[in-house]
This record gives sequence, structure tokens and C-alpha cells, in this order.
Amino acid sequence: MLKSLCRWILFKRMGWTTNVTEAHPDKFIICLAPHTSNWDFIIGLLYSRAEGLKSNFLMKKEWFFWPLGCFFRKIGGIPVWRSKHTNMTDNLAKTAAESATFQLCITPEGTRSATAEWKKGFYYIAAKANMPILLYGIDYKKKLIECTRTIMPDGDIDRQMREIKLYFKRFEGLKPENFTTGDI
Repeated sequence: MLKSLCRWILFKRMGWTTNVTEAHPDKFIICLAPHTSNWDFIIGLLYSRAEGLKSNFLMKKEWFFWPLGCFFRKIGGIPVWRSKHTNMTDNLAKTAAESATFQLCITPEGTRSATAEWKKGFYYIAAKANMPILLYGIDYKKKLIECTRTIMPDGDIDRQMREIKLYFKRFEGLKPENFTTGDI
């Protein structure tokens, strides 16, 4: 029922389409960009439910107040304390390695504002847990959700982050002025 409702809302009512050619193994990281608006969360949630994906996601801890905190945890939210130095990447990689299935969606910009310095936690989690990174782009101009590239971390983070940024360069966020890949 929920799957059908989300498919109807996203694809029929809102007019979004998909181009997803990459396989979804039992364990993977979704690297999702551009992230320029809170609407990205709504579109991503509708898409994941429409496609039957049970992906967790990272979100700043400020959103986890009552009653929203209960809701976000229920749908897969993991609060992030950005002011504390924690071992979050190590803990998530350990959880992934010990689990039969693991899906985690992360926006590499880490913010809805334009920033050329993308976070690399998603890469480290994937590398430590030996998982692929599926590159998912959201293009508001085309109303397209696309995943046509998978990256398997090989340790050359500078080269692979450049590849990742080049992949996302062609997507247009809801607020294009809030997205940059920097000098690549």
C-alpha cells in the first residue's frame, strides 16, 4: 500500500522519472547529490519507499527533537553530532561489516549551502566495510532521479572524489546556486 502510494505521488502526481542502471547489492552506500533544499529529503523518501529501499540516512541532530525525532528514527534516521569528534564512520563501517544487509544514504556536501569541500565520511565507511558507493543524482530541472555509476573505493580518495564530483556536476538541484563541485 505505502509503496503504491509513494509511486503514485512521486511518478504520477509529481511527474518524476528515473534512470537507474546500477545493481543494488545487499550492502551499499548511496551518495546523493545535489543537496540544496529540504525538498531533497521528501523526494528521496518518496523514491526509497516507491522502490522498496530500506535505506538509513544521516541527519543533523538538531532535527531529532520530540516528536520529529521519533519519526526520523522510525524511518531510518541516524542523528549526527557535528560538534563532537566521534567515531561515527568506524561505528557505521563496523555495523555494515557485521550486518547481512546495509543501506545508508549520505549527502556528501553535508549542508544545503554551496560548499566545495565535500565530506568524505561516506567514502571511508564504504572503504572500511568493503562496500560499493552508488551515485544517485537528483535533477529538478529534468525531474529525474538517476544512478548510472557505482564506485568501489580503492584507496585513492583524491582521484575517486574527483570522479564522484564530475558525475554530479551535470545535475541541477532545486536551488542551483546552493550547489558546487568546486575546482575539479
